[in-house]
Amino acid sequence: MDVKVLAVVVFLTVAMRDSQTEAKPISLVERCWCRATLHTVPQRSIREIKFLHTPNCPFQVIAKLKNNREVCINPNTKWLQQYLKNAISKIRKSKKRNN
Repeated sequence: MDVKVLAVVVFLTVAMRDSQTEAKPISLVERCWCRATLHTVPQRSIREIKFLHTPNCPFQVIAKLKNNREVCINPNTKWLQQYLKNAISKIRKSKKRNN
């Protein structure tokens, strides 16, 4: 659960920053994992979601599917945005109950 909370916090931090990034040359050593993103990934086929943010790359969402394939999902996908909003509200509610 702590990893999910951390992932949501990282995503929110990045989302609050300016979504437009300036183009930067990518060295051969530090390439972005996601070069292309998918807009349509069936949620039922997702086993795990990872959030990556590196200095030279835009925010990246990587989904590991049930067939062990990894794909990049567009962070602006509507269902992903809703998923994150729901996760954040659950975290806030649990924090209020603990206080």
